[in-house]
Amino acid sequence: MVHSLFSRLKSNLPTSVSFLRSGYSLTKARRDLGAGVTVGIVALPLAMAFAIASGATPEMGLFTAITAGFVISAFGGTRFQIGGPTGAFVVIIAGVVARHGFEGLLAATILAGLFLIVMGLFGLGRLLQFIPYPVTAGFTSGIGLLIFSSQIKDFFGLQLQQVPADFLGKMLACGQAFPTMAPTTLGIGMLTLVSMLLVRRYIPRIPAPFVGIVLATVISWALGLNTETIGSRFGGIPSTLPSIVPFWSGDLNIRAILPDAFTIAILAGIESLLSATVADGMSGDKHNSSTELVAQGVANVFSAIFGGLPATGAIARTATNIRAGAYSPMAGIIHVCTLILFIKFFAPLASLIPLSSLAAVLMVVAWDMSEPHRIKRLFLAPKSDSAVMVIAFGLTVFVDLTVAVEIGVVLAAMLFMKRMSELTDIHNLDTGLPEEEVFDKRNGRERVVVYEISGPLFFGMAQRFVDVMRFTRKKPEVLVLCMRSVPTIDATGLEGLETVIRRGQSQKIRVVLSGVHPQILQIMDRLGTTKLVGAENIFPDFSTAVRKTLVHMPDLDKKQKSTGKPAHAL
Repeated sequence: MVHSLFSRLKSNLPTSVSFLRSGYSLTKARRDLGAGVTVGIVALPLAMAFAIASGATPEMGLFTAITAGFVISAFGGTRFQIGGPTGAFVVIIAGVVARHGFEGLLAATILAGLFLIVMGLFGLGRLLQFIPYPVTAGFTSGIGLLIFSSQIKDFFGLQLQQVPADFLGKMLACGQAFPTMAPTTLGIGMLTLVSMLLVRRYIPRIPAPFVGIVLATVISWALGLNTETIGSRFGGIPSTLPSIVPFWSGDLNIRAILPDAFTIAILAGIESLLSATVADGMSGDKHNSSTELVAQGVANVFSAIFGGLPATGAIARTATNIRAGAYSPMAGIIHVCTLILFIKFFAPLASLIPLSSLAAVLMVVAWDMSEPHRIKRLFLAPKSDSAVMVIAFGLTVFVDLTVAVEIGVVLAAMLFMKRMSELTDIHNLDTGLPEEEVFDKRNGRERVVVYEISGPLFFGMAQRFVDVMRFTRKKPEVLVLCMRSVPTIDATGLEGLETVIRRGQSQKIRVVLSGVHPQILQIMDRLGTTKLVGAENIFPDFSTAVRKTLVHMPDLDKKQKSTGKPAHAL
């Protein structure tokens, strides 16, 4: 047992450990330094923008990128993962804060982190990979639309005292307040948006959000434009590093925040593993999902303890890290150091950043998250996939993301069951024997009917199996069930099999099983199915089952005695 535990721990060592053991040269360090600084520059405005969009303060976003980003890079199971606040959590955070306050958000983040740790320790990362793409596409597209709608007020400089939380109410309020639009604020937002798009189009190696925000900030400050900034709304960013804050109290209703914690954990797991998969595709590397989930869990616990927000692997920043030439997880740690240096030495400059500029950055992020071209393709996919995507999208936008996640997981399970049941086929199988041996001309019915089951016999298709085996008119004397292509069976499938056996016995039909896998036979022995069907009616292969069945039929016994010849194939 101790050896097994040691082996498991060894196989789940952080990726950073293996890379440091393999040797770390000055050339590799230079690669990580360049990539880390580049990603740090990209992460700087995004961390603040995501925090502001969530209803938090800019420093909370930076603290999240520092604490969670360090843990994810230092202890994760991927080579290039960059962690921090992401757009997927903007809607969740805003909802949790509205319901339970910031203390409730910190508690929910800690619980989510513990969920992720347990999921990683028990190897449940593979289960998250079974959530189909239409579900995640519906989530992310819905979140993208919600983020976009939440930035309309700051982008246009609308005079709104209170912005409704729901999507339709928000759009209606923005529409009514549109005459209050501030041209200067809109100009700064448009400047940021256009400059980002131009940089992305013509100079893709340069961080577009950083260029857009720096350009808008410099012009706004130099011309003395009257527009709302981080300083005017939040009073700037403190130059102190993250410190432990009160994150739990006895007044919290744990039961009330559990659904939100579950939502955070599921989305964090999905997005982090998706980001790791994207990184694998770009680099040819391979991540360890269990180690990654544990690191994500620890990162969220530490983020909350130090007053941060929920965090996960960030796809865009991870991709930037790879494109910038990163070699090892040290690049992610250097990205954290870059953010620390900014807080210590350049925090006062952040107070000059226009909020409309950050809104423009988030609008681009929202567009990227929505991936309209992929949504368009999904409408050409099978109708079940399109329907699942539309439901997930609609629930995210018009109901609540927590509800959307819960129902989305159920939809994923149902879609999986549907696809698995379609893989299982039940069809007639020819015995391969002469017609006079298997067909009774006196009553016009077959003596032996053979059905082959191909695929898993599980709860998703058990009822279909029972319905197919319903003989209402011409009942055979023997029913042979060929199970050589049944790899597995569950309790519901076994119950369906027993229903068919009992029904056959009540109708004087002998039920014979052939080619049953040894593992399934063991289950049948334990649950008494073998006793029900009779050990004499279970044969190792199909041909033996048919031969042994035919030789004991009364008509064939008489034929054998009168002719002196054995039944066919004996």
